[in-house]
Amino acid sequence: MAERIGSLSDIVAHYDVILCDVWGVLHNGISCFPDASLALKAAREAGVTVVLITNSPRPNKGVSIQLDGFGVLREAYDRIVTSGDVTRKLIAEGPKKIFFIGADRDTPLLDGLGTEIVEEDEAEIIVCAGLFDDETETPEMYHDLLARFAARNIPMICANPDLMVERGHKLIPCAGALAALFETLGGKTRIAGKPHKPIYVAALEEARSHRGTFDRDRVLAIGDGMPTDVKGAISEGLGLLYISAGIHAGDYMKGDKTDEKALDAFLESHQAHPRWWIPRLQ
Repeated sequence: MAERIGSLSDIVAHYDVILCDVWGVLHNGISCFPDASLALKAAREAGVTVVLITNSPRPNKGVSIQLDGFGVLREAYDRIVTSGDVTRKLIAEGPKKIFFIGADRDTPLLDGLGTEIVEEDEAEIIVCAGLFDDETETPEMYHDLLARFAARNIPMICANPDLMVERGHKLIPCAGALAALFETLGGKTRIAGKPHKPIYVAALEEARSHRGTFDRDRVLAIGDGMPTDVKGAISEGLGLLYISAGIHAGDYMKGDKTDEKALDAFLESHQAHPRWWIPRLQ
């Protein structure tokens, strides 16, 4: 059974490295959670290396600028590794004629890779960074398009494995939801972000680059997403602090109150056994 903590400072002495999720932990897509930044800043001051590990399809420089806009403190982290960073390797290794699904803000994912964005009938591969308009569209609206690609055996590279994220008080669908739909239609996907291994390899390499060697059992993952953050940390054998007031809060919270029995049942139903939990990082 996961242990409820009151503060990150309660457990920080157990760890040398923190791999911290971003969306849902440090911000909600509109504004930051100030206490979360302060908690990570304090951890760094205590000697811990903090690497932000996010399924954002943007390369890390773009995420850093975005975090500045949300008010996340630069002092809260040492490095950033994004799904976009590790996905660029998949794109570089694949066909160059790309059908791009996503907002214009996500096209820097392709910069410098020698790719060409083409129409559907010319495409040799799909790169999906999200929906074209995630405020108004749903994954189901892409059914016919994705079915045509699946029928042609055109594969998809998914740059953001998240199924959904919080944006303020709304849940917004992500590229992972389109990848899941594509797979049900018989399509093949290639994914490097959480919960898949490449992003963890890259994040741990960044931590070693910053601080030198460390024991793997002194690495703590922090996150709120069951199929991404939690599954990834468990697969990698990392310590896990579960942020319970994130995207799954509706399963066991009423307002600001957590039904701990319901939370335990939820975690058990997913065969997830984090060592610690806290509603919001502080």
